[in-house]
Amino acid sequence: MSAIPSLETLLQQEATVRVSQFDFDSAWKIGSLLRERAASDNLPVAIEVYAFGQVLFSSALSGSSAENLEWIARKRRSVLRNAHSSLYTGELNRAQGTAMDQMNYIDQQRYTDHGGSFPLLLANGGVIGAVTVSGLPSHEDHALAIWGIQQIL
Repeated sequence: MSAIPSLETLLQQEATVRVSQFDFDSAWKIGSLLRERAASDNLPVAIEVYAFGQVLFSSALSGSSAENLEWIARKRRSVLRNAHSSLYTGELNRAQGTAMDQMNYIDQQRYTDHGGSFPLLLANGGVIGAVTVSGLPSHEDHALAIWGIQQIL
């Protein structure tokens, strides 16, 4: 089990876990490797790789549910809205004393600050999508999503 990273560590991850190039095959590789690892470890997760405005990879493993797909969409939208991992957004909100579910200007059906979605960041800084995992505790979903991206670096 991993610990919840500090805000500084989360920002450092975003500064270093960046791809120099990304295409549809890269998405498939990340998703496939995540699925293999999750299946090997019997993790009840759903996985999504999203880029260029569309889902490029999606898989649900035994023990996951349709609810996980809803969480994936909400986490991904938060990443694309904030240009930070959903875990960073959640930890920042907690540090500031307000969780996203208490913000009346955020549509709770569309966004969440639970961890598990990490931005697909280009080396030059642009966010082109997100890798998202749902089914484990937030910080473990986050760690697994990062692991997937790191496999193609």
